[in-house]
Amino acid sequence: MDKPLRLCLAGFLLLLAPTTLASTSLYAQDYPPDPARGKAVYARHCQSCHGDRGHGDGPAAASLTVAPADFHRVRSFLKSDEELVRTIEHGVVFSPMHSWRGQLTDGEMQDVLAYIRLLSQQGP
Repeated sequence: MDKPLRLCLAGFLLLLAPTTLASTSLYAQDYPPDPARGKAVYARHCQSCHGDRGHGDGPAAASLTVAPADFHRVRSFLKSDEELVRTIEHGVVFSPMHSWRGQLTDGEMQDVLAYIRLLSQQGP
């Protein structure tokens, strides 16, 4: 094997090394989301706007220019988990729903999503 080809192959293997190492580490999605943990996250960070039962009627909701999501409405209920996590992670432009990236871990976002799904399935 000539030297340039060996260098190219060695460089390629070095590029693969982090991917190989990363595939053996644990990620938030390796743990199943826990609605009980999500309830605690929701109580700390979401309840003041979205309300106790997720109807968008929390004590802070009245002062907001854009109403918080009501998780019982069809529009929220039909959103995919990915859409809801993206909303939690990045917020909503031109609304009071700000980004939680950097304030919540990936696991906490998954947990609160599991709790929101549980809320949306419960009656009024």
